[in-house]
Amino acid sequence: MTTTARPTPTTSPQATVPHAGPLTYVLITPARNEARFIERTITSVIAQTVRPRVWVVVSDGSTDGTDDLVRRYAAQHPWIELVRTPERAERHFAGKVHAFNAGYARVRDLAWDAIASLDADISFEPDHFAFLLDRLAADAALGLVGTPFQGRTTYDYRYVSREHVSGACQLFRRACFEAVGGYVPVKTGGVDHIAVITARMRGWKTRTFTERVCLHHRELGAAQHGVLGARFRDGVLDYLLGSHPLWELFRTAYQTTRRPAVVGGLTLLAGYLSAMVRRLERPVSRELVAFRRHEQMQRLRALVPSARSKRRSHARP
Repeated sequence: MTTTARPTPTTSPQATVPHAGPLTYVLITPARNEARFIERTITSVIAQTVRPRVWVVVSDGSTDGTDDLVRRYAAQHPWIELVRTPERAERHFAGKVHAFNAGYARVRDLAWDAIASLDADISFEPDHFAFLLDRLAADAALGLVGTPFQGRTTYDYRYVSREHVSGACQLFRRACFEAVGGYVPVKTGGVDHIAVITARMRGWKTRTFTERVCLHHRELGAAQHGVLGARFRDGVLDYLLGSHPLWELFRTAYQTTRRPAVVGGLTLLAGYLSAMVRRLERPVSRELVAFRRHEQMQRLRALVPSARSKRRSHARP
């Protein structure tokens, strides 16, 4: 039977002290039928200038040759470990968290300073983790870091907060990961969002550093949905994670300008309204909803004056 231990919240950023010496880290990669992509991830990790102490790849009931690929590289690199969990008929995001926790059980008693959840369908430059570890070492209050991803779908950082860290690769300081309590096994998704928001709610700083990127080799949301299906699901998820209705209207307006134009934004709003009408139960606390809405309103207050000032400057002769 697979162990699914979750860390217990402990240290606050106020209790941390600057780290002496280089930071060490471990990686955990939940992988379900990733044979098309995972070799790029493996070669990226092996090429790192600062390698992880341990990298646990958890095959979540894979049936497509993922395990054979990982075993081949693990035979050459003893710091790579394959863990296999039983096959399951359902495909949902809670399963990914259970797989992550199976990997976490293998490393939680080891000595390390940072832990990363790494998707099995991305690749990155050889200094990727060295760069992120340097950012953690430079600021003891920084609890969670990452980089943007590039692919067929990308974030526009004129509008997306740099405090959000993509779930493709999230590197936590150990004390922050323990304070957050790890990932919440929510079937509908958003586990990476919940972790980022909870980290800030617990007093930690979170940051995406745009000086580096990782390459995402699968269309976002394409594993289970088409593009419009993914937009609808995003709208439902926005409601479930407590997004403010006014924020959602602004997000809808922005998404109508993105591919697929107009219909993508309207589908996002339809998902949000559908969840609202059905009064779907939220998987997060009222505290987190209130915290998220407060952050969103702060960002809207900052964005609206900025937009007005740009319009005035364009109108000048």
